Amino acid sequence: MTILALRMSRHSNGVSKLHGEVSRSLWRDVWNGVPVHEVPITSVTNGIHTKTWMAPEFSALYRKYLGEWEEHITEPDFWRGVIDIPDAQLWETHQQLKHRLVEFVRERVRIRRERIGDSPEAIRNVNRILDPEVLTIGFARRFATYKRGALLFSDKERLKRLLNDTTRPVQFIFAGKAHPRDEGGRALIQEVYRFSREAGFENRVVFLEDYDSYIARRLVQGVDLWLNNPLRPMEASGTSGMKCAPNGGINLSVLDGWWHEGFNGNNGWAIAAEISDGTVEFQSAVDANSLYQLLENQIIPLYYAKPDGKLPLAWLQLMRESIRSVTPVFNTHRMVKEYTERLYIPAARSHENFGQNGCEPATQLSQWKARMRKDWPQVRIHDVQVGNKDRQNILVGESLEVSARVYLGDVDPNHVRVEAYHGEADNGGIKNPMVSVLNASGQNGDGSYLYQGSVPASESGAYGFSVRVVPIHPNLMQSHELRLIAWS
Repeated sequence: MTILALRMSRHSNGVSKLHGEVSRSLWRDVWNGVPVHEVPITSVTNGIHTKTWMAPEFSALYRKYLGEWEEHITEPDFWRGVIDIPDAQLWETHQQLKHRLVEFVRERVRIRRERIGDSPEAIRNVNRILDPEVLTIGFARRFATYKRGALLFSDKERLKRLLNDTTRPVQFIFAGKAHPRDEGGRALIQEVYRFSREAGFENRVVFLEDYDSYIARRLVQGVDLWLNNPLRPMEASGTSGMKCAPNGGINLSVLDGWWHEGFNGNNGWAIAAEISDGTVEFQSAVDANSLYQLLENQIIPLYYAKPDGKLPLAWLQLMRESIRSVTPVFNTHRMVKEYTERLYIPAARSHENFGQNGCEPATQLSQWKARMRKDWPQVRIHDVQVGNKDRQNILVGESLEVSARVYLGDVDPNHVRVEAYHGEADNGGIKNPMVSVLNASGQNGDGSYLYQGSVPASESGAYGFSVRVVPIHPNLMQSHELRLIAWS
């Protein structure tokens, strides 16, 4: 179905920059012979509807110190105004929402224990669950196996020490659902729930059942930190972490999906790095160790560092940077604007053009494509020459003179572009490639044409080049729409 959609669509996109890169690599064979970076799959990163997920208390705070934020939602300069929010006001607003979250979780757990007939003591002990003064980390989403919902429990003894530290404890709230047919996802939920009932975890790890948007809002508005640890690069985008930022939440995530472009080094934390040649088990072990180390050495100490004895000043700066960097970028206003300007308007203009004169342009393009597909096998490149006397050593600032004889047969030379494809030599390939057009300078009358041009030597190093031919037409929306290309 994906290949059918790609072949039948004139625009295709991933939902984050990394997703676009991965998709171009995954589906490169649909455009056989086209370099991966030129595969016509772009990306428009997802965003959230900020007003839906922002707590009213934070909305009021922004209006008081920044102004009418909804009118400036996509303006980064406007959101720099969060620096003007007093530390005490920012922390008090966050703590208010955190207290509300703790009470909400306790009530949910109480209702569940009463429903399943737990003992009166277990029901009374609900008030011991969580502590609003403790660092609170949220993890809530669809429980697919690649999201690794149980990664946190890879080293249970190490985790217990973090949870039960007498001076700097930490607590976790889990929630989520799995697809009814996803046995692996359902098993993960059961595993996390069992952990939450074990000695050493109880009251510090909670799993909320019946996950829905109401629970999600309470969580993203109330937690201190949002945990996301998918197996990279399996996360197309993800949006839950985006919902935390307008509420002062901070992200702790694998550099996958939206966080790959959202993380700036000062607005949260990144878990480990991708290991290209390791097993899934090894990657998970590395990620788990990175997660524990970040918690032990950076996150927990920073949260509890209160120079004035009252406020975690460094943590508050992270909150501001999270709000400032994430809110104006990862929202539906920017996303829809981007879709409109980059994809919808060009598609609409193309539709309008094709509909003129009884769809004559569309008919002509269709006929041209049919002819080009029929005649393209005749296209051949031969006799590629370098005009420089010293072909191996070109000085920086000079140019490499290239010529090629191209046999086009029945293909109209006005409907092709001949290019020198050049860049750094890299194990038989070309790295960081660029394209220089070669111009027609003669013909033999037998269907072959001479093309010449120059390739600038702008930097030192080992470089290589190839010559290629691609079809062109003014009504093509993509350079490789016909999926036809010839290489030397």
